[in-house]
Order: sequence, then structure tokens, then C-alpha cells
Amino acid sequence: MAKVLATEIRGGDLVEFEKRVWRILKCYHVHVGGRGGAFMQVEMKDIQSGTKLNQRFRTDEKIERTFVESRDMQYLYQEGDSYVFMDKETYEQLSLSADFLEGQTEYLLPNTDVQVNFHNERAIGLQLPQSVVLTVAETEPSLKGATAASSYKSAKTETGLTVMVPAFVLEGEQIKVNTDSGEYMERV
Repeated sequence: MAKVLATEIRGGDLVEFEKRVWRILKCYHVHVGGRGGAFMQVEMKDIQSGTKLNQRFRTDEKIERTFVESRDMQYLYQEGDSYVFMDKETYEQLSLSADFLEGQTEYLLPNTDVQVNFHNERAIGLQLPQSVVLTVAETEPSLKGATAASSYKSAKTETGLTVMVPAFVLEGEQIKVNTDSGEYMERV
């Protein structure tokens, strides 16, 4: 196990906290103006019991990262309520439930490369790439004269994820989305 700064953790990581192994679901860097210091707001799930916990860590605080075996895998397809992945070295297939992937399924497109974390030969987490390119399936029509500085509108992607995008983004266009925050990054 290795200690890392709280600012270095991201969704899908496994950490040891209060003598239990937790999978990070969401993490946000929060800076409050004035005298308050910055901190990481982290939502995590106990991999044994499934209970969730919201925790704040100071940005300079060190957190114990659990030793896991990471395997490079590729998402293949969805089968009912399960998502099928293939090990890129052994070509073995692994099926993970939608509950297990909680909140990460909307970033998965066939042939997406991911890392699946194993602890004691059991799958315990999935790390998505930093960003993914998704196609806009539904959005309001563009307004004439809209600029990048204008207001945002909601857009639904091919995977069902709803993202706030600038007014100039149209249906059928591809956008890059941050997998940690779910925010629009740029048009591709």
C-alpha cells in the first residue's frame, strides 16, 4: 500500500479508510473563499458491505491507497443488466453488473479501454479513461449568433448521459466529456 495526497485520488480508485477498503465513486476539489482551506469532497462505497460514505479530506492529507492488481480490459457490450469486458492479454471475458459500475455506465461505449481493479482475485473497481468522446443524440436547436460565452443548454448523449453544453453544439456532433465530473470539455 502507498500513501497519496488527497488531490491525487479519482473515481474508481481504492483506498483504505478506517480499516476498510473503499471504492471512490466521485471526488471534487472544493476551494472556499476567505480563510477556509481547500479540500477534497469524496463519495465512496465500502466494497464489502456496499455502504456509502461522504468524506472530506484536506488537500495536503495523505490517504492509504490499497494494493490492487489492475488489468487492462476493453468494454465489449451490454447483456441485459450486465456489462461484458475482455482482458486484453488473456482474452477472457468478465461480466460486471450495472450496480457494480454505479454511475460509470453512461461513459461506456463498445471498444472503450478501461482498467479493472482486482483485490484478492475479485473485481472491485473500474477506472475509466480521463475523458471520453460521445455523440449528442438530443439537444435544443442552436440559437443564431450564439457564442461560447453564452449560456449552456442540456444535451443527451448516445449513452443516456445528460451534459450541459454551449448553445452552439448541435445534435449529431461529438463532444469530449470529463469522466470524473461529467462536464463538457470541448467539441471534437
